[in-house]
Amino acid sequence: MNMLRQFLLACSLLVFMAPVLAHHVLGRPAYSLNEDSNTPPSMQVETQIGNYFVTYMVYPAFPRAGEPGRINLYASHMDSGEPFTGEVTFSVRDDTWFGGAEPEQLGVQPPDDNVFRQGFVFSDDGRYIIRAEFQADGEPYLVDFPLRIGQPSPVGPVTLSVVALLVVLIAANLFQRKRLQRDRIRTARHDERVARSSEEGAP
Repeated sequence: MNMLRQFLLACSLLVFMAPVLAHHVLGRPAYSLNEDSNTPPSMQVETQIGNYFVTYMVYPAFPRAGEPGRINLYASHMDSGEPFTGEVTFSVRDDTWFGGAEPEQLGVQPPDDNVFRQGFVFSDDGRYIIRAEFQADGEPYLVDFPLRIGQPSPVGPVTLSVVALLVVLIAANLFQRKRLQRDRIRTARHDERVARSSEEGAP
């Protein structure tokens, strides 16, 4: 029981210590930020894939459902430093644990001053996966990155997992207690029957 109590306490601390996401931009109210704002992006990632360095950014700082946003992607060859000059196809799919709808194409973009710009408007808040695809030197290149639209849910996957684990542990504990109680009652009844038989058989 002590171990179970310690485990429950640790799980409760994990739930209450779940990361709180905050995004703060000084100088301008958040409601005035759009995809054309000269504010920091909500996401900026640099990665290497194959022979290319890829940098992508998402605007505005606070993407919301029903409001326009934009993805900026830049790709350059890691040896020559030359920017990629082909076309990039952008698509999106739901970011779910158990699959979801088929990916939906956002658009095919040519470079604009060496930057591939893809606009978007989401109808619903949620978690999505953006995919950028291009072909270079006969090789396909795929870049996936997550995108959150709207405020994050206060109940995340970690919290749900911890709560589910707590429910399983509590149910197992209750089941074990009931089983032990039934065993005690059965043993007591058996002892009572044995004692009664001994009394009846005594001279």
